Amino acid sequence: MDKLPGVNITAANSSTVDRLRPSFIEHGSYQHLDPGELRVLVPVILGVVCVLGLASTLTAMGILISNAHRGKLSLINALILNLMFADGLVLAFALPFRAAAFSKPTWTLGWTVCKTCDWFLQSCMAAKSFTVAVMAKACYRYVSNPTKQVSISLRSILLVMWFLWLSACSAPIPTWLFSSLQRETRGLVCVQVVPPEARDFMSVYVKAYPLGVFCAPLIFALLYFWRAYRRCQRRCSKTQNLRTQIRSRKLTLMLFSLTVAMAMLWLPQWVVWVWERHAAEREAQGPGEEGPFVVFSPPLLLSLSALLLTFCLSLVNPLIVLSLSEEFREGYRGLWRRLTLRKHTLSNPKPGPHAPTAPQSPCPRPETSGQPRGGDGSLGPIPSQGTRVDPQPQTEQGGVEEAEAEGESPRDGIVLLDVEQFWHERETGSMTEENDPIPWEHQEGAPAEGRK
Repeated sequence: MDKLPGVNITAANSSTVDRLRPSFIEHGSYQHLDPGELRVLVPVILGVVCVLGLASTLTAMGILISNAHRGKLSLINALILNLMFADGLVLAFALPFRAAAFSKPTWTLGWTVCKTCDWFLQSCMAAKSFTVAVMAKACYRYVSNPTKQVSISLRSILLVMWFLWLSACSAPIPTWLFSSLQRETRGLVCVQVVPPEARDFMSVYVKAYPLGVFCAPLIFALLYFWRAYRRCQRRCSKTQNLRTQIRSRKLTLMLFSLTVAMAMLWLPQWVVWVWERHAAEREAQGPGEEGPFVVFSPPLLLSLSALLLTFCLSLVNPLIVLSLSEEFREGYRGLWRRLTLRKHTLSNPKPGPHAPTAPQSPCPRPETSGQPRGGDGSLGPIPSQGTRVDPQPQTEQGGVEEAEAEGESPRDGIVLLDVEQFWHERETGSMTEENDPIPWEHQEGAPAEGRK
């Protein structure tokens, strides 16, 4: 491909793919760094960040979607879900292509990936920045009046998300327009070729773009989070308001931590981005009247570190949400409990209450206070004087075989011999005066009621 007139700038947002090619090492001051080692180390680090980040991001998104199904739909939760969604897109699509590009000395991913890779990454990062700004405003409104029930429809939430993503995808359009492939002495490289008629526009764009995507949204978010936190510091007299105040303070701290993490981890990337564009602009202007000058590009280690921190931001965000939010911690415990219990149930099924192997409760032992037992094992009526009971056949019939047939112990149906003799002698009248246990019933002049 013929080299187009203009200024060649490295791929947007500090794309260091072409910096690893041999031409960069020949012109740079880091010739002691072995490109072979970097081509192995950098993709490995990016792969670890990708796996861990996707696991934590999908967990946070699962908890948010589960809460939305249970009716806990709010604008703040929807914005957190949008933030996690942008992190997932960065980890699933932008990071693997960057890792593949770092592993090769030249660009081998094609023209389409060259045109869209940097644009897609910048769009996702801009969406996260705009989401944090809107989240700060929503948090301040909630903290200002936490007892007020704010109902928002799903249509309104989708409209807010559509506006955020439209703005985020429109901001880095020049990156998509000017990205192209160029063939150099050792292969293809993905660069930005700015035509001469667009130099004035790009000179303004490289100054306004960081202010509109990074500085303004984060300053706006930090200002509103600070106001929300100061409002949370006011003490409430009522217990209900105090609990709501504590919950609002925790929410503010979590969202404020997300904003601070984005500002710290994304700042080095913007330093490299502005440095590269400024160096390319000075190089395009050529030597002035004072003579030639030397244009210094960002160091290789600084460029790589800034890019790694940008991708690590997609790993840190879900970890902050899962660690600082009580609702997310409870949802994570519930999700983990359901997964572990389901796995344990499938591997070791337990018998149900109606299963044949379930232990049976022992039958209560019948009382053996001298009362004769009926044929069905239940207690029979108490015999009177006019009723003759033959205990011996009853004992023989209610022996071991009957007890074993009913599933009872042989000792359950035993009647004491002294009790049997007492009732037998009393009913037959064969007891003597010496052994008579109730002599008052046989004395003369005893009332008939006593003898009965």
